[in-house]
Amino acid sequence: MAQSVLTIDLGAICANWRALAAMSAGETAAVVKANAYGLGAAQVATALADAGARTFFVAQAEEGVTVREALGPGPMICVFGGHMQGDATLLRDADLVPMINSIDQMLRHVETLPGHPFGVQLDSGMNRLGMEPAEWSALRDIALSQKPVLVMSHLACADEPSHGMNEFQLQTFRQMTDGIDAPRSLAATGGTILGADYHFDMTRPGIGLYGGLPFVEAKPVVSLSIPVIQVRDVNPGESVGYGNSWVARVPGKIATISAGYADGIIRAMGPKAHVWAGETRCKIVGRISMDLIGVDVGPAKETPETVELLGRHQSVDALAEVAGTIGYEILTSLGSRYARKYVTG
Repeated sequence: MAQSVLTIDLGAICANWRALAAMSAGETAAVVKANAYGLGAAQVATALADAGARTFFVAQAEEGVTVREALGPGPMICVFGGHMQGDATLLRDADLVPMINSIDQMLRHVETLPGHPFGVQLDSGMNRLGMEPAEWSALRDIALSQKPVLVMSHLACADEPSHGMNEFQLQTFRQMTDGIDAPRSLAATGGTILGADYHFDMTRPGIGLYGGLPFVEAKPVVSLSIPVIQVRDVNPGESVGYGNSWVARVPGKIATISAGYADGIIRAMGPKAHVWAGETRCKIVGRISMDLIGVDVGPAKETPETVELLGRHQSVDALAEVAGTIGYEILTSLGSRYARKYVTG
């Protein structure tokens, strides 16, 4: 079989959720946007609901429909993108809670879905989504009179604990919300780790659930095993892959493995990345192509049938570092051709 196997440990995801939940006294939600960071929103949300999560966050209403179909009635599913044009039917039928980001969204919501639950997202300094202080001041009394289920904001630099932006946004959020009679939320994974001042009534971890930084103690969640299609000996002076970008200096043994950038293995990582053949670290050689990658398996004691790109030897963040990116991109890029195997620990 030439199909790679992506193993997703739902037990580890739930353990990470419980560990983050233990850090705060309030409710701990779960962010399952972008298909649960590429790992399967239906499967992940179901496991987390069984573990006790009662509130979930997605980016778009369409994502929320998928989660509602998996969970059924009961859990609250919030939409970061708010109430977009044309969303009313989806929000109503799937019982989704839009996080209102602007006066325009507020008007759209009360006109098309009067009485339907909503939350409010505030911009405390990130300048991405949410109402700025002046806009919030103009709408605050009206919005609060409609009883929002949550008032939230998002930290820009929570993965850098000493960054001054964290304290600035905390103070701004307090100034915008102190005294209101609605639950509040500021912290995702990084904010949860920052401590109680940032927790308010709800934390909403995302990347930490899936084994990524800044949650250093997270249990690893994913492993990726890639089959070897062919192995050949190469002589000094022979090249491997497109563009003759790698040329053998000594005799070697090159395995061609069945994955590439069509599977979310970022092409730029090629010159620096490694895989593992059993306990042996093996260098990727030549360019990563669409479906195939060359690997120098000469150091391995035995010719491998598969190699490991992600797993106990190499985390998503370690792989991200050699690719010049972040663990989020590694996870959300994982392709659709993998055979996905879900385990519970």
